[in-house]
Amino acid sequence: MPALETALPLLLSWGVIGYLLGSIPFGMVIARAMGLGNLRQIGSGNIGATNVLRTGNKAAAAATLLLDGAKGAVAVLLARALAAEDAAQLAGVMAFIGHVYPVWLGFRGGKGVATFLGLVLALAWPVGLALCATWLVAAVLGRISSLAALAAAASSTFWLTLLGHGHAFFLGVAVTLLVFWTHRTNIARLRAGTEPKIGQK
Repeated sequence: MPALETALPLLLSWGVIGYLLGSIPFGMVIARAMGLGNLRQIGSGNIGATNVLRTGNKAAAAATLLLDGAKGAVAVLLARALAAEDAAQLAGVMAFIGHVYPVWLGFRGGKGVATFLGLVLALAWPVGLALCATWLVAAVLGRISSLAALAAAASSTFWLTLLGHGHAFFLGVAVTLLVFWTHRTNIARLRAGTEPKIGQK
């Protein structure tokens, strides 16, 4: 994180705002609005775009992906516009945490990958594009969403450093660790060779 530029009470307020934005369960809302059922009873039970895709509705999955990404981006951009860079970074991280542990769903949310990509795109768009490209290449080659997410997260600090955004290095480390934590069961399945492919119900 950069040096403290925002007064502590205001900084904490942006953390709360970021969390509340991140905790909006767009996957659940879209699935119910489109009559796709309860995501908790479909596939992995996750609320993210990958599990929405398991309903067979690509439009719903795409909408979930975009909106979950937008949560992280909006949190960062609002905080940056109305406060400073430290507030933007905190709001972004808290949006990620809000998606993973939403208060509205008993703190049982998603894996946070789309929100992670959205917040990084807003913080430093060249890094965000590099992460999206890393995810896409890994997804095309491996056809496994979780593996692509782990590859993108693991590359984040590399891209932040290479593309001149070292001020966000520790944010990259923190969010990478969180992504690996949310994917711990996926990692176990990857090791066992039982992780489902993209689009597999």
